[in-house]
Amino acid sequence: QVQLLESGGGSVQAGDSLRLSCRASKRTFSTVAMGWFRQAPGKEREFVATIKWSPTTAMYTDAVKGRFTISRDDAKNTVYLQMNSLKAEDTGVYYCAAGRSDSQRGTDEYDYWGQGTQVTVSS
Repeated sequence: QVQLLESGGGSVQAGDSLRLSCRASKRTFSTVAMGWFRQAPGKEREFVATIKWSPTTAMYTDAVKGRFTISRDDAKNTVYLQMNSLKAEDTGVYYCAAGRSDSQRGTDEYDYWGQGTQVTVSS
């Protein structure tokens, strides 16, 4: 069982930045992909970004390419999502998820989820 704890959400203005963190309860990063998803009110949960540890590769949804960066710190069992140039449409609850070695964009490819952290961007 892996427990995930997100932090770093908040309310900001359009154009601002936030960094989300997700700390895992145990080190599994060498074998799994870690992803970030988000869910806006009234919408389905959608893929934002994912990172694999070995080799280190990242994947993003088109809407955040060039603005968001996913990274990880092995020593801290933590994955980050740096969000720059935030837009109102980035508003939602952001979830961290732990998947399998071949997990990519699908929510059904991830086995463990955090409780979510709210991001609100005002225009």
